[in-house]
Amino acid sequence: MRELDETAFTERTVVIMEAKTVSDSRTVQHRIVMYPDINGFGRLFGGKLLSWIDEVAGATARRHCGRDATTVAIDNTYFKSGVYLNDIVVLIGKLTYVGNTSMEVRIDTYREDREGRRYPINRAYFVMVCMGDDDKPMKVPPLLLENDGERMEWETAEKRRDLRLHRRQEGF
Repeated sequence: MRELDETAFTERTVVIMEAKTVSDSRTVQHRIVMYPDINGFGRLFGGKLLSWIDEVAGATARRHCGRDATTVAIDNTYFKSGVYLNDIVVLIGKLTYVGNTSMEVRIDTYREDREGRRYPINRAYFVMVCMGDDDKPMKVPPLLLENDGERMEWETAEKRRDLRLHRRQEGF
């Protein structure tokens, strides 16, 4: 019987990540529009809304990967209607896709009236990257898709990802 040379083996650490569902990281935030939030036209300042959306995207990504995440891209943000002083803004974030170190987060934003009815004002897709303690991207847990709607979101997220990669190759 041949003896094994222990120096021929290197120790490897294998980390098995448990998949998470879309609902595991779903994030909801409410804001009341105040005077510092409005622009010269009496509407919510678009930059303020983008700041709120970025916060929700970051919180959603963090809930999925368990680490800080940073924004690397913003896709398809479209302002559908105005928001005014004292309106309640509801922001809902959810994951639509995960790659190796990145995640796509969809954030739907609504204006809520006094009766609790919600009116869509914005939808945005943010690409977030999970960051390690060394400030380098790190692997994220897989996303477990539970229904046809989530699978459809994943497929359209793959198309957006392909478009982002194509734009990057063209220098955008």
